[in-house]
Amino acid sequence: MAGRTIVITGASDGVGAAAAQRLSRSGENVVVVGRSPQKTAAVADALGADSYVADFADLAQVRDLARRLLDACPRIDVLANNAGGVMNTRETTVDGFEKTFQVNHLAPLLLTTLLLDRLIESGASVLNTSSMANKFARVDFDDLDAVQKQNGSVAYGTSKLANILFTKELHRRYHPTGISTAAFHPGPVASNFSAEVNNPVFGLLYRSPLRHIALIGAEQGSDELVWLASAQPGVDWQSGQYYYKHKVARANKLADDAGIASRLWDRSLELLGEKAVS
Repeated sequence: MAGRTIVITGASDGVGAAAAQRLSRSGENVVVVGRSPQKTAAVADALGADSYVADFADLAQVRDLARRLLDACPRIDVLANNAGGVMNTRETTVDGFEKTFQVNHLAPLLLTTLLLDRLIESGASVLNTSSMANKFARVDFDDLDAVQKQNGSVAYGTSKLANILFTKELHRRYHPTGISTAAFHPGPVASNFSAEVNNPVFGLLYRSPLRHIALIGAEQGSDELVWLASAQPGVDWQSGQYYYKHKVARANKLADDAGIASRLWDRSLELLGEKAVS
C-alpha cells in the first residue's frame, strides 16, 4: 500500500511529525501541514515532502489550505486530522469562536468537508486524533454557545468528544461512498502540546518530573496513527470506531448517541456558513 498520498495536519511537531517521518520511511508520499513555517519546513525538508502552513485558529487559512491541497493532490488516500491544542484561558478566534472548539473540532471538520469530493474519489481514510479526555466532556451539543463558554480543560475534553462524534457521523453518511474513518487516542504523549497551559492537571503531567514516568514519547505516541494509516480498513480496523492500542476503546457514553452526532454535524456546518452535506 506504499506510495499513497497521506496528508497529516499538526505535523510540524510531536505525534504528527513522528508519524510523517515513519510513514515517509515506509515509502508513502507524506504531505506535512503545520502552523509554524520554520518547524513545518524543517520536517518536510528532511523528508523531501511537500508542506503547507495553516493556522487552524483562522478559518480563512483552512479554506486556503483546502484549495491548495486540491490543486496539488490528484489523490488523497489518507487525511489525518491531527492538529489541535488546549488553551489556558478562554480565547476567541478571529472567526468569533472559542479557540479550543475551533482548532480541535470546527477546523478539521471544515477541512474534511472541503476535501470531501477528492476523498470520496480516492476511497480515503479519514483519521481523527481524539483523547481519553473525551470522557470528561460536559456538553450540550444543541447549545454550542454553552460549549464555547467552558473552561480550558473542559472545553478540551468536549472538543475531543466532538472528534469522535464527527468520526461516527462521517462514517454514517459517507462510508457507503467508500470513505473509512476512525478516531484514536495516541496515549499520554510528552510533547509541546500543552506547553502554554496553566492548568494544575496538565501542568503536573507535562511540566514536572512526573512526565518522565507517566508520559510516552512522540515516536511511541505516533503508533496508533501510523497503524491506522498503514493497515487496511474493513480488515484490520473497522470504520466509525474509536481506537486505542489497536483496539476499539470505550468512549464517553454520548459518543454512541447518533442523534447528537447528526445534530453536531449540521450545527457545525451552519456555524461555518458551509452548505449542508448529507
